[in-house]
Amino acid sequence: MSSDILVFAAATTFVLGYLIINQVALRIMLLIGTGLYIWYYAVVNDTPLWPAIWASGATGLANLIGLTNLFVRRSKWILPKRDVDIYPAFSALPPGDFRKLMLLARRDKYNKDRVLTTIGTAVPDLYYVISGAVDVQKQDGNFTMHSGNFVGEVAFLTNNEASASVVMAEEGELLCWDVTQLRARAERDVRFRLALDAMISLDLARKVAQAGAPKEASGDSQEVAM
Repeated sequence: MSSDILVFAAATTFVLGYLIINQVALRIMLLIGTGLYIWYYAVVNDTPLWPAIWASGATGLANLIGLTNLFVRRSKWILPKRDVDIYPAFSALPPGDFRKLMLLARRDKYNKDRVLTTIGTAVPDLYYVISGAVDVQKQDGNFTMHSGNFVGEVAFLTNNEASASVVMAEEGELLCWDVTQLRARAERDVRFRLALDAMISLDLARKVAQAGAPKEASGDSQEVAM
């Protein structure tokens, strides 16, 4: 009778786990259920059912490895020390996904008048402005864009030429990704591609929300996608 209770308890945890959307909670429930099944296999007969125990143990171990990876991916201690200070700007990404993106990025100081993109030409690099400001020159007008924005993201997504010329308006610090490396990594790693798409999509959504007509007094306009 006690062995039947173990089976029912194990089945219940599995059913509840499959009904849970949260990956961590789901894996924990499955891990508990696996442990109960192993207990059942050990006591149901006078001799433990070793094949079933070893099979369930292997399943539980695989689940435990996946659970550990989930905890690691969400833990801030894995953030690159170089980029801990800018993580709040990317906090929509789990620390593990942020780490993957930053490992491919260069972080450098750029002097005033440094050209980042030239209208009508290919964009070899994707930039993120950490500090400073850039002057954006488009066919329909010019404006200044400040820190916290990407440069070259539309050209990267569409694989087209730059739709604006962007020059450093003052000295600042930027993140820089090689576009070829980004695309190659995205093709190999689905999670990396999703993290990259999420990062750029958030930036584009914010720019669209802030977009507006040029200000007559200053000649500036709200930030728009490039």
